[in-house]
Amino acid sequence: MHSFQLNVLGMDISFRTEADPVRIERAQAFVEKQYERLKNQGGQFGREKLLALLVLGVADDLLQTQQQLGDVETRLAHLLKLIEKTD
Repeated sequence: MHSFQLNVLGMDISFRTEADPVRIERAQAFVEKQYERLKNQGGQFGREKLLALLVLGVADDLLQTQQQLGDVETRLAHLLKLIEKTD
């Protein structure tokens, strides 16, 4: 298990995870980039509101991706059935 001590958006956080350090670095960079994008678009918002918007945006992206994955899995299952019928 890896231990991390990061400064993310001005907050010091420590945690342990099985995740690869490169994955954590990519996640940190993604969060900071998205936060800066939101901050530049809505400069009048406070930090807490920007963080809430960031979390909602990431959650929406995740839910859409899960829906797309489910759709692809359904289509693949249907195609597999068609292939099995032709054998």
